[in-house]
Amino acid sequence: GFFQSYAVEVDVKDASNATCLYAKWMMRFLINYETNSSDYKNTTLNLSSSVTHNGSVCGNDTQAALLAVQFGEGHSWSINFTKTNETYQGDFITFTYNTNDTAVFPDAKRKGPITIVVKDIMRPVQLNNVFVCHNTDFFEAENVTQIFWNVTVQAFVQNGTIGKKESRCRADTPTSAPTVPPTIANVTTASTTTLSPAPTTAPKPVENPDTGNYSLKSGNKTCLLATVGLQLNVSQDKPLLININPKTTSADGVCGNTTATLKLNDGNSTLIGF
Repeated sequence: GFFQSYAVEVDVKDASNATCLYAKWMMRFLINYETNSSDYKNTTLNLSSSVTHNGSVCGNDTQAALLAVQFGEGHSWSINFTKTNETYQGDFITFTYNTNDTAVFPDAKRKGPITIVVKDIMRPVQLNNVFVCHNTDFFEAENVTQIFWNVTVQAFVQNGTIGKKESRCRADTPTSAPTVPPTIANVTTASTTTLSPAPTTAPKPVENPDTGNYSLKSGNKTCLLATVGLQLNVSQDKPLLININPKTTSADGVCGNTTATLKLNDGNSTLIGF
């Protein structure tokens, strides 16, 4: 399924009102929780349109920087950054979800806030550089999958100015220069040269998706098998069809006693969970 999620933008200022920590990103959480009937359900926790960032800290040579956000009915997320003389990097991510939020966790057996901590795998980034990752990345820990995409972050900003150099994540590939759309000015200039019209071709229909074989293991035993061809039909202003290519799609997930979760990631910001 596709879920509504909001982008978060946090601009932390120091005592002189200069930017010291900046981040803009999107994230959502897939959570498996126990119900009062002792079975397990999967739920999705998305950011709300109203997000606060109380407790965020600039950081310095001896103190870690902290990016902290709060949203919804008692949910919060934070990441701390440390630096060396030349680089900075994320250390730990702390996520707290509140099962008292009955809209997200109906019939939850355990009530109240639950906190998990995972180590960030972010590589060191040069000071004055902005870390950018458009592709999907995710962390798994304690029945929670944290999903991130369209990430832009810089810790320990110097002189209040966001850096112009980017450090890209491994999943991002270099993109070609954007095509300049026609304007009145360049169309008029181009009309001074007569060119033969390019032949028109009918749009190529979207073919049926290739069938992929996906599996999960629990220890040495295979616990889930799926043979399936997947095509996504996204309803938006201009309908979009996406074929999932099994040759470039990785399978991950977990098998439990009563539930199993299969996650497919095609490396192009498409993450599907079953």
